[in-house]
Amino acid sequence: MHRTEVVVTGLGAITPLGADVASTWDALLAGESGIRGGVLPGHEDAGLPDTVAGTMAIDPAELLLPVQARRLDRSQQAAFIAAAEAWADAGAPEVDPDRLASAIGTGIGGVGTLLKEDDVLEAAGTRRVSPRTVPMLMPNAAAALISIEYGARAGVYTPVSACSSGAEAIALGARLIRAGEADVVIAGGTEAATTPITVAGFTQAQALSRHTAEPASASRPFAADRSGFVLSEGAAVMVLESAEHASARGARVHAVLAGAGIAADAHHITAPAPDGSGQISAMRKALAQAGLAPEQISHINAHATGTPVGDVAEAHAIREVFGHATVTAPKAALGHLFGAAGAIEALIAVLSVEHGVIPPTRNLTAADVDPDIDLDVVAERRDVPQEAVLSNSFGFGGQNVSLVVTGSRHHASRTAPTTP
Repeated sequence: MHRTEVVVTGLGAITPLGADVASTWDALLAGESGIRGGVLPGHEDAGLPDTVAGTMAIDPAELLLPVQARRLDRSQQAAFIAAAEAWADAGAPEVDPDRLASAIGTGIGGVGTLLKEDDVLEAAGTRRVSPRTVPMLMPNAAAALISIEYGARAGVYTPVSACSSGAEAIALGARLIRAGEADVVIAGGTEAATTPITVAGFTQAQALSRHTAEPASASRPFAADRSGFVLSEGAAVMVLESAEHASARGARVHAVLAGAGIAADAHHITAPAPDGSGQISAMRKALAQAGLAPEQISHINAHATGTPVGDVAEAHAIREVFGHATVTAPKAALGHLFGAAGAIEALIAVLSVEHGVIPPTRNLTAADVDPDIDLDVVAERRDVPQEAVLSNSFGFGGQNVSLVVTGSRHHASRTAPTTP
């Protein structure tokens, strides 16, 4: 049975490591850190810790016209910038508007706007609140604004699934193309939630890293002394196309989005299932859709946030599917971009396949790895062909997404049958 192949033709990003894809990728390969200290000055009276976070490498408002910046929440600004880069990278294709869709995930939406305008309301009253407050805080605004900008009329989608939101948006985009509902989808994730209330909430949940004395060393996935994640912000967007559509217009193809798996733990609102069943299911579904056996995966781009429980749970799930696999953890350099994390890490998987390199995991040597992890954690970059990469994104609520990215030649030689 014919199966529509989905390819990646455009990439865009703004992250703690860089203002675009190239600078982010170069910094990641160089082992640099995007984590900074003193992110929330002036909030000591509220009892907040010395906050470290991965703020964007450049204020996204500086990359927009002033009138645009004023009308967009910071998360929307980031998505708009990443989408523009991805669209240009794809060659600004001419697409039938009814065959073009937008899918941008977010974990929280415009929380910065919500807090700011609530302060305005308390201090100055209703008449001083911005009339754009609701469009600036609603989670679907980023996807809608991108739809408006590029004339995408095949649908506007906003997965809100915590840390897996961006990956789910990409999986959804691929599903739309395979189902024949779109030829092109602008897909990704965005987040800008480094605010006092989110930091306070995660602090009270004991989820944040306690290694704050040296910000660059705070995010420590898979390390024996890891103590929590580092909250970050940014956006990443891909242009997905059917291979037929991309070929017809002579588009450059970065990689193939060969498979996606989505599964739920149905266990706990924040903790992963002890048996790893949801994570295992998502990975196996992604492999099945890609038509690949576990041994055909070159490495795994782990969700690995740096929490004591989460990293071990994911490692156990990976070993159940792959055995002693090779893994890398980009959050060591980027921090946790929450709703955008799955999108930027899928983008990194694409670049790994395209350039034949596994990015390093910062803040780690072989001796530092928690023995309970029992995986081949890449501490130094490895320049070796990457035929297929699996990227994991696991979110609060037990929402698990795995994506498989391949080179087009490798995907053409897949060994197992697939369903449309």
